[in-house]
Amino acid sequence: MKKISLLSLLFAALVFVLPLHAQEDKGKDEKENTYEFEMIHDLPTTPVKNQYRAGTCWGYSGLALLESELLRLDKGEFDLSEMWVVRKAYEDKADKYVRMHGKTNFGGGGAFYDVLYVYKHYGMLPESEYKGLNYGTDNHVHGELDAVLNNFVDAVNKNKNKELTTAWKEAYHGILDAYLGIVPKAFDYEGKSYTPKTFADGLGLNMDDYINITSYTHHPFYEQFILEIPDNWQWTESWNLPMEDMLAVLDNAMKNGYTVAWGSDVSEKGFSWKNGVAIVPSEERPDLDGLEKDKWKNLDDKEKTKKLYSFEEILPEKDITQEMRQKAFNNYQTTDDHGMLISGKAKDQEGNIYYKVKISWDTDNIYDGYFFASRAFVSYKTMNLVVHKDAIPKHIRKKMGM
Repeated sequence: MKKISLLSLLFAALVFVLPLHAQEDKGKDEKENTYEFEMIHDLPTTPVKNQYRAGTCWGYSGLALLESELLRLDKGEFDLSEMWVVRKAYEDKADKYVRMHGKTNFGGGGAFYDVLYVYKHYGMLPESEYKGLNYGTDNHVHGELDAVLNNFVDAVNKNKNKELTTAWKEAYHGILDAYLGIVPKAFDYEGKSYTPKTFADGLGLNMDDYINITSYTHHPFYEQFILEIPDNWQWTESWNLPMEDMLAVLDNAMKNGYTVAWGSDVSEKGFSWKNGVAIVPSEERPDLDGLEKDKWKNLDDKEKTKKLYSFEEILPEKDITQEMRQKAFNNYQTTDDHGMLISGKAKDQEGNIYYKVKISWDTDNIYDGYFFASRAFVSYKTMNLVVHKDAIPKHIRKKMGM
């Protein structure tokens, strides 16, 4: 197991206190970035990975949380296998889909809880023991795999034999073996022998320590409910907190060294991977003089949108309310879109608060695979968080009965 050297920690600590600017050179867009970020809290993470053309962000972000937790607990740096988690989730997902006669969600998507579930019930594998690339590509491309699995379970559900055969599960596992690889029953890792279960046990994490949190008004606060999103195929419950309490949990986590798995909607116009920011601008341009206002009024909606989301200046953002969150969820403006990891808190040159986000899209943006989501964006577009229970402030835990 790899340990972080003292020299590395000292170097990381130095980096954390320096203002963070757009990266230069490295073959990326060299346009000067409007936003400059000074880190308030910058938590250790493992290297950014690339899910490529696989709808498995939930696996990458869920394991990013656990890998960061291992760093926090000084257990060393690990590269855990996303495709192991995907494989085991796909097995149980098919079983549930068939039992439900095809009346539940099936596909490559998933939720953070799937990672915790697989870890708890089946164990864990390091990436070196299960890469899941058994079909002739260097990166994950799951279009064919997802389609084949979907067609298979649909054929089982059509049930032309009038009863299920005893062979369908073995055949289904054979497809997973062919695309992702055969699961090792035992393996050697850094001089020791393990099974998936003993490897997970050796990491020393307790999956019951991690809590799902959300914030919507169609269920009572400080109680749990099943978040109604398609990828929640296990019908996992989340704690429902008022928006301000949800943000208080996030801030307390950052302050005390806990990274947070973050489910959000990144289809918004205010999200720019190229610029490395996600914002919710006010609908009107700020601080315009008379002539500028006349020009602004004469622009059509398309031109206004282009200027508003040009990211050429720091714009005031909307004041997000609980009601705005609920409305966006109710009318499908906020959807179950992407899983990521919040690993830091920062401020821009005007003092506005942002959260540093690790994403599984490789490192080809100006922040080498990270971006900064404004507090307004996080308030508005958070679907759910997963965090260690000790990161929840005591007064909020008391309201939750924990």
